[in-house]
Amino acid sequence: APPGHAQDGGQDTSFRWQCVDQPIGKLLFRRFLEGAPQFAAAGALWSEIEAFEQCEDAEREASAKRLRSRFFTPGGSEHCGFLSAAATAPPTG
Repeated sequence: APPGHAQDGGQDTSFRWQCVDQPIGKLLFRRFLEGAPQFAAAGALWSEIEAFEQCEDAEREASAKRLRSRFFTPGGSEHCGFLSAAATAPPTG
């Protein structure tokens, strides 16, 4: 099995399969994030990234700026301090 994809009786037990690819797993994990104060910002970030992926090209720059100020900037309303500097760096190029 690829790294991070433990097999249990032939069933993929990776985070991605359980909490992203499977609708019920995704719903339950999102409810868990939103219901725990220490993880609420992570749940909100996930929702906003999914919305960003669906927005029109013309809206992407403004949407990205809102994401950066809300989640990636220390002191932002829902700063996600657990993210690495590489994850929150503005894109280059």
